[in-house]
Parts: sequence; C-alpha cells; structure tokens
Amino acid sequence: MPIRKTKQINLIPQSEFDTSPLGRILKWALSTFRVMVIVTELIVMSAFLSRFWLDAKNSDLNDEMNVNKSQVLAYSEIEANLRLYQKKLSIAKSLYSQKKITEVISSISDRMPPEISINSISITGKQLEIKAVSLSEKSVAQFLVNLNNSGGSVTDVNLTQIGSSVENSNITLFTLTGIIK
Repeated sequence: MPIRKTKQINLIPQSEFDTSPLGRILKWALSTFRVMVIVTELIVMSAFLSRFWLDAKNSDLNDEMNVNKSQVLAYSEIEANLRLYQKKLSIAKSLYSQKKITEVISSISDRMPPEISINSISITGKQLEIKAVSLSEKSVAQFLVNLNNSGGSVTDVNLTQIGSSVENSNITLFTLTGIIK
C-alpha cells in the first residue's frame, strides 16, 4: 500500500511580526495593493487592445467619408448641368406664357404704312421698342395712329424720338415705344 502524504498544518505563527497589528496591516495592504495592481494592469491592457479596434473603426470611417466625398464630386457636374437646364426651362416657360412674339410683329406689320421700314424691334418683358425709318413724317403719324387705334396687341404707343437722317435729309428716323397686351 502506498504511503499517504499528509499535510501538516501549523497554527502557530512563524514569527512575532505576523501577529502584531502593524504586521497584519502590512500583510493586508500588500495583498490589497497586489489586487489593485492586477486590476490596473487589466484596465491598461483593455485600453491598449481597444486602441486597435478604435483605429480600425477610424480607418473605416475615413474610407467611407472619402467614398462619399468622391460621389458628391462626381455628381457636382450633373447638378450644375441640371441647374442650368432648369434655368433655361424657366426662361422658356416665361417666354411661352407671354403673347407670342410673331403675333405681335404680325400685328405691327399689318398696321404699318408702305413708306416705313423697321430697323429693329426690341421686346423686354411687356415693353416694346420699334426703331424705324420713313420717307415722310405723315407716314410716321399714320403709323402711330394705326397702332393706337387698332386695339391690337400693342397699347400705349408713344413717339419717343424723331429726327432726320445724317446721310439723307429726306429720310426720317424715329423710335416708338409701347406696351404689349
């Protein structure tokens, strides 16, 4: 039969220092500080290991931000073109909502005496300006009366300038302004 080893327990303290109050306090403090050092080491190690996770997360966020930034830059040209087209469409819409310019010009040419030749017609919003030449002042007056009394597409027609041509004194230059209905 094998011999059993028995453990011997010694309840008598080894030294007098272990039984003194100062010795017991030091023993308790040393064992408590040992636990505090172990807990502190665990906290430091977890902070060190979490640093890798935070670095990876930061890198992922930077990559995602760069991807989003490049997408925004890629769509900036499309957005600029879209805004340009919207502006052109709003201009076209405002032009179509006004009375058609061809109708206005047709109405003016119907009331124009044969001695008058139009140099330019300028339409700005509802304002109309006609620069023309005539062979006589009588035809200018007739044109003005025709436009005012016709009830056509132009109202409040006024003669703003009149004068003779520098090259030929028989030709009368004049400017009419009015409002488009």
